Amino acid sequence: MPTRAKTKDESPALAVANVSRRPQQGRSKASLERMLAAARELMLERGSEEFTLQEVSERGQVSIGSIYLRFESKDNLVRGVIAEALDALSADETALLERLAADCPNLASFVPAYVEGYAEVLRRHAPLLRLTMERATFDPLVSAPGKEHALRAERQSTEAMLAHAAEFGGDDADDHRVKAQSAFHIIFATLARQLSLGSSGEAVHDYDWSLLKREMGRMGLAYLRAD
Repeated sequence: MPTRAKTKDESPALAVANVSRRPQQGRSKASLERMLAAARELMLERGSEEFTLQEVSERGQVSIGSIYLRFESKDNLVRGVIAEALDALSADETALLERLAADCPNLASFVPAYVEGYAEVLRRHAPLLRLTMERATFDPLVSAPGKEHALRAERQSTEAMLAHAAEFGGDDADDHRVKAQSAFHIIFATLARQLSLGSSGEAVHDYDWSLLKREMGRMGLAYLRAD
């Protein structure tokens, strides 16, 4: 059977199915979900990967043997947690943009709502995103899918902004795309810095979150409208 070509919105292979063994059926699937939930809880509580498989066993009510039967190593268990986290983030990003497409008829309503919504999506996922970014610095099985997720988020957000390109300043379509891409990067970088989604582990400034979202919306709108 020929291999299906990968479309541009498909990520490199990082999924629970690719870092775990055996089909997800019946009691086996329930056991897998408990393993992942226990590992995720421990990672979030400690803000790190500093947990043992014994702790996962006790919290998830699964045996050590079943963990090793499902996952080859602790690293694969961590990758499984990250795979679920990236899937959940992607789903939330897509849902946000679909809602905004339905609710925002013009650029003036879209940009502030986008900044507000995307900021809250990132805030909800920030704890696991921090751990994902830390692991991506040394684990290519996480860094490649993580990069593809970031590119997907850029593409989706850019196209959502370009739906209102008739209201952008200037007449050049290429310039409109550059503006939309630049707006996304500026918005993401500012929010990510405030949420400590980087190497420092904490925000540089204790800036009011509501004020930041409001002003980023105003700046983004002004930038896209400018000639």
